[in-house]
Amino acid sequence: MSYLIPDDALTPDTFLSRAADTLPAHLAIRLTKTERSQFEGEFEVERFHMAPNGFLHAGSVVSLADSLCGFACMANLPAAASGFTTVELKSNFFGTARDGRVIGKSVPVHLGRTTQVWDCEVTHKDTGKRMALFRCTQMVLYPKA
Repeated sequence: MSYLIPDDALTPDTFLSRAADTLPAHLAIRLTKTERSQFEGEFEVERFHMAPNGFLHAGSVVSLADSLCGFACMANLPAAASGFTTVELKSNFFGTARDGRVIGKSVPVHLGRTTQVWDCEVTHKDTGKRMALFRCTQMVLYPKA
């Protein structure tokens, strides 16, 4: 299969440079693995990741998972595609954090011509506890004929 992003461009820098000045950059998300079959990333819990109640904001967790799945979707777009858009996402939360490092691992569930489905497990790196499971569906976009 021919991809929109070539193999030699599957680097953290490629994806993070595209995300400069966007939400993933503002949340200090770092990519640690960028492969077509799996994207991994993390952030150190900082004050700006928190909700007013002193716990990690659910939106920070969802943003990590959604960013990893979105980057992974981009890495798997066919060469003929022009982009993608999220059509559905769902999260289940099992725990939270006040400090430490939060990591996410995204894997494909379905890589079709018109849709992709990705799962992401979010855990607390220091404790190993699962914090959330996330699933999203992406619609693959093509130029109008």
